Amino acid sequence: MLPDDLTTLSRVLRDAAAPYTASQSTVLSAQPHARLVRYGTEAQLTAARVTGAVPVVLVPPLAVPAHCYDLAPGVRPGNSVVEFLLASGTIPYAIDFGDVSRADRHLGFEDYFDTIIPRAIGEVIADFTGRTDAVDLLAWSLGGTLSFLTAGNDPTLPIRSLMTVGTPLNYMKVPPYPLVRRVLAPTGGRPANYALAAMAGIPAPLVRLVYRSFAWDREVKKPWYILKNLNDPEALARMQVIDRFQRSLPGYPGKVAQQMLMNFIVRDELSTGVVHFDDVTVDLTSITAPVFMVGSHYDAIAPHAAVAHGETLFTAADHVEFHTVESSHLGMLTGAAAERETWPAIVAFRQRVDDAQR
Repeated sequence: MLPDDLTTLSRVLRDAAAPYTASQSTVLSAQPHARLVRYGTEAQLTAARVTGAVPVVLVPPLAVPAHCYDLAPGVRPGNSVVEFLLASGTIPYAIDFGDVSRADRHLGFEDYFDTIIPRAIGEVIADFTGRTDAVDLLAWSLGGTLSFLTAGNDPTLPIRSLMTVGTPLNYMKVPPYPLVRRVLAPTGGRPANYALAAMAGIPAPLVRLVYRSFAWDREVKKPWYILKNLNDPEALARMQVIDRFQRSLPGYPGKVAQQMLMNFIVRDELSTGVVHFDDVTVDLTSITAPVFMVGSHYDAIAPHAAVAHGETLFTAADHVEFHTVESSHLGMLTGAAAERETWPAIVAFRQRVDDAQR
């Protein structure tokens, strides 16, 4: 091993292969579990207001920090969704749900789709003060579920379009949930539901372990990957960016975890489009805004068929697009495949929505 290789290996082991970077941002609201930031410089904001570009609200999944949309900007092109949106003349805003603890066990899906996200949409429109009175929602994974529930719960919200990446809409297409449903069927899922209630949610360490398990081959092959790429600092930097992201995953609130089990798996409501949360019923089939979805056959978390189910679900939408981008769950959102396929498709979709409005 050459001296330069030893230096590179040392940087990887010290977590110094990739710099810590973040796009310029301004905090607009710091409410608990509803931190709202606007990305971009004042010059970029002014330019977007002048052109009337519709702002994009980034909705992260639960148990995922909002910086999933801004992974190491400047390290290499293709890492940051925020960087891409700013370069296209769009001002992105991100909602950060923050960490959760046992004290947050009361938080359920309705808190997010009935209060937190609608309030953020109103704050974005008030802040942008441009020639637009609507926003586009862009979401990854379970963030897409939150976005669809938000639009289905209140059709009067100023949501111009919904764009989702790797969002499962039929949990019976996601192994091993069909087996889980059959096992829980005799008891209606009550013992598992009680266990989740006792745990007050799913703790962060368990969430991180499960996320890594879906890409177990990556973890097993990591030492070989590092040695093979000692002369490719960009590859090692991206690996380290992903590792840091995985280490930052928070947990799920207790009520959310229970609702995912009961509503999405045991009762399989999400696939029908009509979901019942206590005294709130949301009908996803009533959504009329244009819908854009991305799925992959290589996604172990949200299989292609589970995401593509949206094509038959959103029958009332003005326009529905489904794109296949063959990459991992995260790779469809950020990385080489996203930069090459997902992001250009988003630009083209938003242009079609612009044209239809005009």
